[in-house]
Amino acid sequence: MSLGTAATRTTNPLLLALLIAVSAYVVATHRSPAPSSRSYTAFARLALAVLAVRLFFAVALGSPIPGTHTLFTLPEVPLPHWAQGIRLGGKVTAEALVFAAYDGLKLATLLICVGAANALASPSRLLKSLPGALYETGVAVVVALTFAPHLIADVQRLRAARRLRGRPDRGVRGLLQVGLPVLEGALERSVALAAAMESRGYGRTADVPARIRRTTAALTLGGLLGVCAGTYGLLTAAGGTYGLPVLCAGVAAAVAGLRLGGRRSPRTRYRPDAWDVRAWLVVGSGVAVAVLLTLASARDPQALHPGVVPLVAPTLPLWPALAILLALLPAFVAPRPAGAGRAPEPTKEPS
Repeated sequence: MSLGTAATRTTNPLLLALLIAVSAYVVATHRSPAPSSRSYTAFARLALAVLAVRLFFAVALGSPIPGTHTLFTLPEVPLPHWAQGIRLGGKVTAEALVFAAYDGLKLATLLICVGAANALASPSRLLKSLPGALYETGVAVVVALTFAPHLIADVQRLRAARRLRGRPDRGVRGLLQVGLPVLEGALERSVALAAAMESRGYGRTADVPARIRRTTAALTLGGLLGVCAGTYGLLTAAGGTYGLPVLCAGVAAAVAGLRLGGRRSPRTRYRPDAWDVRAWLVVGSGVAVAVLLTLASARDPQALHPGVVPLVAPTLPLWPALAILLALLPAFVAPRPAGAGRAPEPTKEPS
């Protein structure tokens, strides 16, 4: 997730490609044969689709980036006067395509980093690490993350079954024939999971005095507002003096509110997950990449945001690239799960 934050700080394609390579290496060395590891491939395909859509819109709808290197010219559709500033077709310049590619690659890198987190992170460990105030929200998020790989596996299984029967599995008809059984299975799985969770006491809360509830709501809401105001101050030149103190005060108030809110959901921990040195190294490596690229974007914005007018080739800045290589540390210090490094087992085709 820190690599995704770092990806938002640059449009340099070389740095973004390095971020993708680093995340892919960590996934390749530590992904397990579980179905959840297939989500990385799905996110990678989604990233390619986003990049292709971004380039298509740049060609079809034009771009506000001026350019002198015309690649080709499309027939332009005249639009009414109230649609000024929008055009369909016309000249397609190299500067506009390069700008769209940089912008689309940044979003694609963010999606790939999120896919890496989804493929590697354990939902059960994530749930254990949440404070009591966010336990119910965490359960919903963990359930959603757990269901996503099962949906992908169901789609692959149904498409394989249709191919074996000589039926189409692509196109609108194939999508409808596959999508309806997948949704039906997801609903059945959701109802069964809800019944199992209810029988185990999920959703029950303890009685907390009204004074504690009001204090918790005030601290949490005030802390979130302080975090937003502090972040806005750090992003603007005029708010640099008050941004950091307001951000720290907001984080402290939000943490205090979460601590008080945890009294509503008293729970025990079965085999608590200890936060050891390796966990600090994994988190620290990602945070270091995000912080260093944020500093680099402030000190040397031209290196992290190469210009397109005039059109110049991007260069690889040395110390931001070395900072990204710090994200390789989890591949060597994090424990590998059983069967890590092997491809996920293929879905069994029905006979």
